Amino acid sequence: METRGQCIAVVSGKGGTGKTSFTAGVGSALALGGKRVLCLDCDVGLRNLDLALGLTDRALMDFSDVAQGRCSLESAVVEHPKIPGLFLLTAPVRSRGRPVSERQMADLLQEIRRRYDYCLLDAPAGLGGGFLLATCAADRAVVVTTADASSLRDAQHTVMELNRFSSGSLHLVVNRVRKKMLRSMHATIDDAIDKAGLPLIGVVPEDDALPLCLNQGVPLLLAGAQPAASAYRNIATRIQGGKAPLLRIK
Repeated sequence: METRGQCIAVVSGKGGTGKTSFTAGVGSALALGGKRVLCLDCDVGLRNLDLALGLTDRALMDFSDVAQGRCSLESAVVEHPKIPGLFLLTAPVRSRGRPVSERQMADLLQEIRRRYDYCLLDAPAGLGGGFLLATCAADRAVVVTTADASSLRDAQHTVMELNRFSSGSLHLVVNRVRKKMLRSMHATIDDAIDKAGLPLIGVVPEDDALPLCLNQGVPLLLAGAQPAASAYRNIATRIQGGKAPLLRIK
């Protein structure tokens, strides 16, 4: 029986939740664990997954070129020079011609499943066309939120738009948790779970190393023992069906 990879849409109702850093971090963790991983940037015109992966401007072709038959998947992806098994398929710099249809995206993901163990689709913030494209044919979805009230409300709205997914294929990540919130953290996280109505797959702390790594073009997981990196590794373990504790932020 042919082994099939999984396509996981990473979504958020609003910007600023750290969704792209999450995609890069978990993708790196899966690849460092021996998996073959494709990170697919779905944010047309505002792409920055290449920055988060330290692959700035390396990609010449984008997912629309592959989906619409202008080039092969193999020629469009870029492999990370320092993390074997980690690949990027970027978004178009700007919209041109006919946009990629949901049927074309579904066909692209079918090919990706044959070639990769995991594909993480970094959806644009909000619930527009880019969100629909990223989620239309994905197998699972992770909703990334922060613990503030507006982000939680947007997460609720996002979940309502994901009703085609079964309950076991939707998960919540509470990102950018600050140390000063620690005393109320359990109540805050419980509140996030209740409001979003999703099982929690991870908690990621705010990490000053993230912007530093971004500016230096170095993936966070290659920068040493950082708290967010530990959280990404734990989440990667859970995505694969393993057990890992929720990160305790010290």
